[in-house]
Amino acid sequence: MRPIQTVDLTTQYASIQKEMDGALLRAVRSGKYINGEEVTAFAQELAEYTGSKYIVPCANGTDALQIALMGLNLKPGDEVIVPAFTYAAAVEVVALLGLLPVVVDVETSTCNINPEKILDAVSPKTKAIIPVHLFGQTCDMGKILKMAKESGLYVIEDNAQSIGAIHTFQDGKQKQSGAMGAIGTLSFFPTKNLGCYGDGGAMMTDNEALAGRLKMITQHGQSSKYRHQIIGCNSRLDTLQAAILSVKLKHLSEYTTARRQVAAYYREHLRDLADKIELPSETPYSSHVYNQFTIRVKHQKRDLLQQHLKERNIPTTVYYPLPIHRQEAFRGIIRMGGNLSSAEELCGSVLSLPIHTELDQEQLEYIVKEVKAFFE
Repeated sequence: MRPIQTVDLTTQYASIQKEMDGALLRAVRSGKYINGEEVTAFAQELAEYTGSKYIVPCANGTDALQIALMGLNLKPGDEVIVPAFTYAAAVEVVALLGLLPVVVDVETSTCNINPEKILDAVSPKTKAIIPVHLFGQTCDMGKILKMAKESGLYVIEDNAQSIGAIHTFQDGKQKQSGAMGAIGTLSFFPTKNLGCYGDGGAMMTDNEALAGRLKMITQHGQSSKYRHQIIGCNSRLDTLQAAILSVKLKHLSEYTTARRQVAAYYREHLRDLADKIELPSETPYSSHVYNQFTIRVKHQKRDLLQQHLKERNIPTTVYYPLPIHRQEAFRGIIRMGGNLSSAEELCGSVLSLPIHTELDQEQLEYIVKEVKAFFE
């Protein structure tokens, strides 16, 4: 049996080596390593895939979040609502810009921000909400967008983990994750469902003027060379990474299918452990693209299960061991928007099993066998 990895990018590369090598060679031979034709082509391809009118590439997913906030002209002291259970980036960029992160609780079942908690946290200073589409499915965007509209708030979707997920609204209309708010942000970190071979990111929007502003910000605030209209930064997706992403975008649907097949196997073979673990929920309003397969381990046995699997060469990850409000970096610079007990509970119980496009039957059987063996 091949060693089980959290993500097997080497084997994935081998399956598309001919396409990838050709794309990289063309990019290298072009000599245009910054803002080459591949960047423009990838942005157009991604717009078609997501249904967004405008794609603005940038250097990474964290930059995408920061530039999105900068593009909305928020002022120091303005409040931005963020989930308590997420990676630090969404909160970090709010703090870096002198804005106030307002941390609200999440749904235990989905790990996503709880719409019912958002409204209670809104104040006259609140200007935006950052729903993070965690682990592969969207937040309840019908409720979130309705609240945002009624309260006059911007919605910035953190779509780093859920590209390709489809959200279905009550009226039957469907939208891709990241394409519902004012701006959607993407990360192309190698472990993401659409990952490059380094860092990369992008922003999505249907607003032409906003897209132009975001693009200026990524290029030092320039409207044209050496004409700086606004304060910006230097955040570009380089040509080589764009070439890589163009190849992988063509395979994204099959990658999603492979992840869903792994998830289905886990569901079928672990469902008899319902009194010991809780499997990821699948909501009626969102498809699931399974960036992670995150279980909740009951009876405070998460760490023991993780150690058992580690000893048998099965890598697992805890996303996330500490909620945002308990991170030292954010002490004193956040406002807690109510009780955060669900985030606390999740941090003590979640465990992500291996899930990626290259897991084979033998590996899956071994993982399931060892999970069951622990409880037996």
